[in-house]
This record gives sequence, C-alpha cells and structure tokens, in this order.
Amino acid sequence: MARRKARRANSANFVMQVVAVIPARGGSVGLPGKNTRYLNGVPLVGRAVLAAIESKFVSDVYVSSDSSEILEVAERFGATAITRPPALSNSTASSESALIHALREIGGMTGTMPDVLVFIQCTSPFTTPEQIDAVVSELLSRGAASAFAAIEDHGFIWQVASDGTAIGLTHNHAEPRQRRQDMIPRYRETGAIYAVRVPEFLATEQRFCGVTVLVPVAMPPIEIDTAEDWVIAEAYAEIHDLQRTIPKRTIRALVTDFDGVHTDDRVLVNQDGTEAVRCSRSDGMGIEFLRNRGVKTLILSREKNPVVSARAAKLQMDVLHHVHNKLPALDAWRAENRLEWTEIAYVGNDVNDLDCMKACGLSFAPSDAHSEAKAVATLVLGKAGGNGALREVSELLTSHELIG
Repeated sequence: MARRKARRANSANFVMQVVAVIPARGGSVGLPGKNTRYLNGVPLVGRAVLAAIESKFVSDVYVSSDSSEILEVAERFGATAITRPPALSNSTASSESALIHALREIGGMTGTMPDVLVFIQCTSPFTTPEQIDAVVSELLSRGAASAFAAIEDHGFIWQVASDGTAIGLTHNHAEPRQRRQDMIPRYRETGAIYAVRVPEFLATEQRFCGVTVLVPVAMPPIEIDTAEDWVIAEAYAEIHDLQRTIPKRTIRALVTDFDGVHTDDRVLVNQDGTEAVRCSRSDGMGIEFLRNRGVKTLILSREKNPVVSARAAKLQMDVLHHVHNKLPALDAWRAENRLEWTEIAYVGNDVNDLDCMKACGLSFAPSDAHSEAKAVATLVLGKAGGNGALREVSELLTSHELIG
C-alpha cells in the first residue's frame, strides 16, 4: 500500500496533492531484469520507491508496470501497483503514455486527480528524497508548469555534417578554446526526476508542458541501461552508497533460520554420526546487542538437531526446530508474544523461508542465499551465512533506528 502523509500546502489557502509515478517495464533489451536486480542490497525499483516515499511533498507513490514481479517488489517497498496494459509496455511506448494511463488509474482509485505528478526513473539509482523535494519546490515556488533535475555540463558537443566534417554545436571550434570558468553554464537532464502540473500535462501529453524550469542537482551521471552501466553503478555504490535504505518499520523481534544463516550451510559429520557446524562469534555479538535492546529473538529451523538447541541456548534465543511448515509456527509464536507481523524482521536463506519472509515487516537474505530468497528479501546482505550476516542485520536495524 502506498505511504500516505500529510499533504503540503504551497499557499495559505490551497493544498496541493503531489503523487509520484515510477514507470518500470518488465522487458529491458539492454539489461534484462534490471528493475528488480539488486544494487548494493536493494532492487532498482525499490530504490526509486524509497526515495519518493521519503520526499516531504509526495503523499502517494505508484509503480506502473506490465510485470507482476516488478509490481510485487514495488508493493513490498511501500508503493501502490498499477498494472500497465501490453500496448503501453513495448519498447516503442513513450513514458508519457504510461504516465497518462497511471493518472487515469489513480483518478479511478481515489476519485480525484492529483495536482502535481512527479515522474521518477528507476534507471537513476542514486536519486535522493532531497533532490525530489528540490524539483517539486522549484516547480511550486516559480509557478512553472514543469520542472526537471539537471546537472551542469561543460562538455564540447560535436556533430558530423553532411560532407563528413565535424561542426561544434556547443562551441565555435574556429575560435580559441574557452576556459571552463568562462563558459556560459549549460545543463543536461539527469533523466531521474521530472515534475509537472497535471492539468497542463494532460492537455499537452508532454512532460515539458508549458513554462519549464531546470533544477541543478548534485547527482552522479549514472543511468543504468546496459551491463557496463551496472558495473559503473556497483563501483560507485561501494564508495558512496554505504548507507543502504530500508523501509521505516518499528522492529520488536528478529526471527532467523539456522542453517545458512547462523551457519555457512555446511555440516561436519563425525564417524559416529554426530554433526558439527561453523558459526560466527560476530553474529553472536550482534544477537546479544539486539537482545539487550529488548528485541525478542527466535531460531525457526526445519532441522531436528541438538546443535540448533545448543546454539539457541548459548545466544539466549527462543527456538522452534523440526518445523516443516514454518509460517503457522511463526504465527503462533507471534501471537503468544503479542507481536504484529510488521514488527518482525526475518532472516532466511532458502525456499522454505519464503512465506515467512513475505509475511514479516522486513526480511533479509545472506549474500549466498538461494536466488528465490534473495528475490523476496527487503534487502540482500553483504555478508554470507555464518560469516557475519546476523551482525550486519543487527547493525542495520540499529543504524536505521528501527528498534522499537
């Protein structure tokens, strides 16, 4: 469901309704599946949704797609899904056509059209709420019909003439080369954020639908359309995207699988049939820190093995093991401890965790988890199971101030 907030007024007597729409097609020629692909633990569509949700102006966030997978991920991060018809989902369909369809769907759902539409692109993965606010604020304060995010560009653009010679477009190449500080400032669209007044947009069916203002932003010039773009984005994220974004929840309980979460999913079998596993002391410290903060903890395991109970006792965690159908067991434990589903964070690594991961308010998957567990996780961790994954969860919940 879309996040709803108090609507912002741009004058003393008039209240503006501002919504964000994120178009995200299922088909991508340059990089198949990019919109649900995880960048530093968060899928592209989830990044766009989270940025819009945290905007001071945006009251509702919608994702328009022909892909049920994209829409499922979008809803998990807090957006409302709009199913886009096939005719508006091919590679030749314009973004404007998807936005117009979305506005009509929004009007049908809410009974009224919004005043301002913010158009956000998944392909710009480092968009921030502050940048969205800057574009909307400029639109409203300047009385413009449309606004967009732009970065200053000092590049020298050339064109090849009909006779094959080169012609300078942004400079006169026959004159002495200008210094950068002497050039008239020029700007390039980031492609990340556009804002339009809905009546003017619907009348013209163009994103630049009247008086237009550009809003300079400090944003890395990264748009993901190809595998090469993805490599660049990953390299940038390692340095500049260390604080991964997680939806705001109040977490009062942490529930974990055992094998592949507390362990590296391997087992040592002795000649007498007894088993041993490898765990992380760092994970134990993370669990202890959460427990000291009042977070309830539970190991929920399919395995019937004394090592599970022994590790749970060592960490002072509740334990339910030899559980083949985890969701009913978790539901009973949840009710016994008077917890809402939204107050539980779940760490799982395989297909038997999927139902619980989908039900809980937040879900995490270690970096070496099964692909299906990664696909439903709120965030894919940087650490592997048995190698600091739970310590990472502890630090994430703490740093994002999610512990209730």
